[in-house]
Amino acid sequence: MAQRHLDPTDPTAAAAPVPADALAAYLRSQATEFLRALRQHQETGAGAAGGPAESVDAARALRRSARRISGSLHTFRPLLDETWAEELRPELAWLSGTLALEHACQSRLDRLLQALNRLSPRTEPPTDTLVDVAAGSRADLAAGSRADLAAGSRAAGAARVGATAPAPAAPATAAPATAAPRTVPHPAPPARSPAPPEARGNLTVGAAKAGALLDRQLTLARTRAHSTALQALGSARFHAVADKVAVLASDVPLAPAAQTADLRPLAAAAEERLTDAVAALPLVTAGHPYNAEALVHGLSPDPAPHPQDAPWHQVRLLLRLHRYACEALRGGEDPGTPVDARLLTAGQALNRHREASEAAAAAAAAARTPRIAPATAYALGVLHADQRHEVEAARFAFQQCWQQRTVTAG
Repeated sequence: MAQRHLDPTDPTAAAAPVPADALAAYLRSQATEFLRALRQHQETGAGAAGGPAESVDAARALRRSARRISGSLHTFRPLLDETWAEELRPELAWLSGTLALEHACQSRLDRLLQALNRLSPRTEPPTDTLVDVAAGSRADLAAGSRADLAAGSRAAGAARVGATAPAPAAPATAAPATAAPRTVPHPAPPARSPAPPEARGNLTVGAAKAGALLDRQLTLARTRAHSTALQALGSARFHAVADKVAVLASDVPLAPAAQTADLRPLAAAAEERLTDAVAALPLVTAGHPYNAEALVHGLSPDPAPHPQDAPWHQVRLLLRLHRYACEALRGGEDPGTPVDARLLTAGQALNRHREASEAAAAAAAAARTPRIAPATAYALGVLHADQRHEVEAARFAFQQCWQQRTVTAG
């Protein structure tokens, strides 16, 4: 059964009602932030000097404000003009999703390449192995030299004695036989030691080829996403959205019922939806580390997203809506102040969950490339398993954070 656990410091637990003016102030502040980020993006995104980093920050701020406006329109839609809210909300979601594609491709590529570097062993054998090989080689050379020198001395003595003394010839022949057993144990370690570096070299080559394949595919996807974002920002559809947001910065179209409404019940409903979604998650299983639940059906040939990840992604969206509702209850005074540190920690865990899930899907898609080398496919399989383990670790972190929040709030 789903239960609500209210934090005493949460604004939703306040006794005084929160009027719709707080929502209007919050929407105006976010619309102003949207227009400011748009202006900065236009100034820095057109190839200005030192503009790429600033353009990325501006695009991130643009997405952030668009998400908050869209989420607030969804949570508090009974208090807003229905027609206006239903027209603007999907447009803001389209804009935020379009601008996020390029950043997602780049962060996914960085994550996978870092994982490959972390999983790849050293290409050179360890120092102690080199010392053992060198010592064995020197011992072999010294033993061989001593055996040859002893054999040569005995042979010279036998030559001087002549044919009348054939007996010393037997020790001369036996000397190499006795020296040979002393040299047999020494070549054995050098003969076995090159095998591990050869195996490591094969895995490293496979990882390098896997990294090159991922870089080629994700860079192409990032380039296409960048072109799509540029086309979206120059389209009439985007300009219509920007015009509506500009109007929102000065005038919020509230419904007639908003004059005497209280924001807290709608914010509590958003929290209730979040709590119900979390209760449906397998938190008991996620609470056990190394439960391998995220690896189930890891060898499925279906290229569709992993079915068990969808509920976690839904919780991530509902958690965002809950955070935005808590920010709206405070109005436009200081929306950047964290509502609850535990909520932010839980949101970060769910963000890592989605990033790892999408990175694992990208590794699996790359492994389905026709005619790739077995070493490359093996490296991509190891990478896929590693990212699914990251999914499991993110679930465990969320479970720990959420249970702590429940106990503390209860």
